[in-house]
Amino acid sequence: MVGDEFSDPSIMSYLGARKTTMLGNNFSEYHVDEPPRMVLDKLEKIGYKVVTMTGVGQTLVWCLHKESSDL
Repeated sequence: MVGDEFSDPSIMSYLGARKTTMLGNNFSEYHVDEPPRMVLDKLEKIGYKVVTMTGVGQTLVWCLHKESSDL
């Protein structure tokens, strides 16, 4: 999962993400088939940097930042 329904559509397109809504949910999420390393490499190429990473159960979460001057 790489984004929610409010994520920037141009970034989601760049990542090759598809927007899906799971049965029973009233929100959408963007998903990719590539492994995290490839997604993080793509985001780095457009100016994002990993700030921190943690595990939540069996889920990994990365927090990234992009300087506002790079926007």
